[in-house]
Amino acid sequence: MQGSARILIVDDDDLVAASLAESLRRAGFDPAWTTNGRVALEKIADAEEAPDAGPDHGGPFAVLLTDLSMPDPDGFALIRAVRQRHPSIVPLVVTGYGSIESAVEAVRLGAIDYLVKPVVDEELRLAVEKAVQQHALRDENRRLRRALEVRAGLGAIIGNDPRMRRVYEIIEAVAPSRSTVLMCGESGTGKSLVARAVHQASPRGSGPFVEIACGSIPESLLESELFGYRKGAFTGAHTDKPGRFLAAHGGTLFLDEINSASPALQLKLLRVLQERTFEPVGSNESVQVDVRVLLATNQPLENLVREGLFRQDLYYRINVVSIHLPPLRERRGDIPALADAFVRAFAEREEKRIQGLSADALALLEAYDFPGNVRELEHLIERAVVLSRKDVIEPADLPDHLRSGTRSPVLGAAGAAPDAGPAGTWQPMTLREALAEPERRILRQALAFHDGNRQKTAEALGIDRSTLYKKMRALGLDEPRDRH
Repeated sequence: MQGSARILIVDDDDLVAASLAESLRRAGFDPAWTTNGRVALEKIADAEEAPDAGPDHGGPFAVLLTDLSMPDPDGFALIRAVRQRHPSIVPLVVTGYGSIESAVEAVRLGAIDYLVKPVVDEELRLAVEKAVQQHALRDENRRLRRALEVRAGLGAIIGNDPRMRRVYEIIEAVAPSRSTVLMCGESGTGKSLVARAVHQASPRGSGPFVEIACGSIPESLLESELFGYRKGAFTGAHTDKPGRFLAAHGGTLFLDEINSASPALQLKLLRVLQERTFEPVGSNESVQVDVRVLLATNQPLENLVREGLFRQDLYYRINVVSIHLPPLRERRGDIPALADAFVRAFAEREEKRIQGLSADALALLEAYDFPGNVRELEHLIERAVVLSRKDVIEPADLPDHLRSGTRSPVLGAAGAAPDAGPAGTWQPMTLREALAEPERRILRQALAFHDGNRQKTAEALGIDRSTLYKKMRALGLDEPRDRH
């Protein structure tokens, strides 16, 4: 324990500071010293922010060994600042002007012990050992609190499948860091919940969590939505508006559907991730921002990189840690727990005494593929709770396509070929036209099923809204007004 414990000595007498350092080095500790309190705070901050950089290469400090009578800041002010900014560090006082009053004040501020010069080596060693033990205890308590916070953040995520347990492990490991995290998986698999869990379990958990679905905002507006704009930047910009990056300052920004970002926006994202600065639309002044960025994609980005649709440098920049969320059809064992949680939540909201699902209803759910994943299950259970007149969800409360063993009305015709008519009456058409017709019919059915709501239609089809818009335009479909 001693060999790994770093001690920072602060005394305005360089001979005393060097002598204390030498004594602690002989005792097996790793001391550093300075004669200035402000320099001490800088050393502590540097060691915690970049433990493997700088001249010391030794990691964060465990103990602050400080004199009291020093130029600004004095020992009391230094202890107060360290306790506020670095609460895991244990202060220890060594002073040549001991008094009961100063000892009481030092202990009140958090000093674990109070030694009066001259200090013999054994007395110093024992006091520092006690401080190091106290630091280890604080570190363990902080680790346990963080684990509890992680579990609290994971409370909204349900699943005991081995792949989901791996997701929990990665969240616990990555949450305390500053690393960028990329969530991968089909639409509706819970990427937003994972992003929130990472944020809540991180040191930024008390800061803002700002989420934006890049695919749901027109490309022409997405840049100003993210970076904000200055008054007069474009027609209708009557006042300055801060963007989502600034709104997330000191917290976390979650960029969902990053695969739909345009090449121009990808370049700007790369810069802000590297430099933590950006310019609002219509401004030449850079804005510094302190934001952790989490991202999600419902399409394999490596494929988009190969196709030239996604920047390779941005891909490597954001794919520091990736979390893959499996589709619900690959973890059917989690369906009962998810369905039960949704039943209880919606029954409470609707003030109904519904206890759960019958065995037959649950069997239908477990046999279904859920192309819309957990989100589709959630909406399906909400519908069943609203319609049910009993205390248990029965098969009759579930949609027809579950009872008939077919896919949803949205996706039921996915593999159907265009009507060919009687044998031998095939209508000449190009292969592109032949392939486009079933896709056109699927989109038309999906839009009708969701009453023209493009967001719900895109979710049901497992694509983002921008992709839906492009397909509708390409297939010559009218774009009905979006209803929310």
